[in-house]
Amino acid sequence: MADNTTTSTTVRSVERALDILLCFAKSPRELSLSEIAREVGLHKSTAHRLLLSLQAKGFVRKQAGSDKYILGWSILELLGNVYLSDELTTLALPEMTKLRDITGETVSLYIRSGIERIRIQAVESNEPIRNVAAIGQTYPLYIGASGKVLLAFADEAVVDEVFLRECLPQDFSRTELLQQLDKIRSDGYAMSIQERDLGASAIAAPVFGRNHECIASLSISGPVSRFTVEKMNQCVDVLCTSAAWLTKMLSH
Repeated sequence: MADNTTTSTTVRSVERALDILLCFAKSPRELSLSEIAREVGLHKSTAHRLLLSLQAKGFVRKQAGSDKYILGWSILELLGNVYLSDELTTLALPEMTKLRDITGETVSLYIRSGIERIRIQAVESNEPIRNVAAIGQTYPLYIGASGKVLLAFADEAVVDEVFLRECLPQDFSRTELLQQLDKIRSDGYAMSIQERDLGASAIAAPVFGRNHECIASLSISGPVSRFTVEKMNQCVDVLCTSAAWLTKMLSH
């Protein structure tokens, strides 16, 4: 019979190691042992032991000439396999490129991870002034067109978790957000103007999988000076058509 105490300790160590890796998703810079320990709420000795294990497997490494840590090359190896095997990103790229060519703006694909969203694919606008899209960047669900689409079509428990765990602005209105989510479900798309990034606007539509769950949000974004409300309204149909096509392909 397995030792439950040993199993619990092992699982906790794995969770803590993953929390350390997620520190680097929140900060693009190198991190010191003290910063990592503080971020994940661990004693420095525990954090150091876990970092040694991650370093041995190539998931973190010491920055040259410094005591600070950065992500290791094993992360890139995993990422490469994700892109090679991911049906969604492979299938979506040609459609996203077509959508970019039609609208002239940046097209992005997001998935939900817990109470955050992650940009997993992007085709940038060819305009000199554009909304730059960083693959792998995480953002909150409660703000921005793409986040609200993912939240609108998620389980109620996810919405509750956002309000429990997120450090929401003091003037944030739960009632207003819930009304917005109802409208998104009714309309089939979301629109945002300077919600997450100053000077940027976006529209997004849901992509559904085989079990009718929302697995991604497809978005078009650009500077407010060019991607105006009028232009966003003009792009809604083509966006929803692309999202529906991806849904159809993924449902087969």
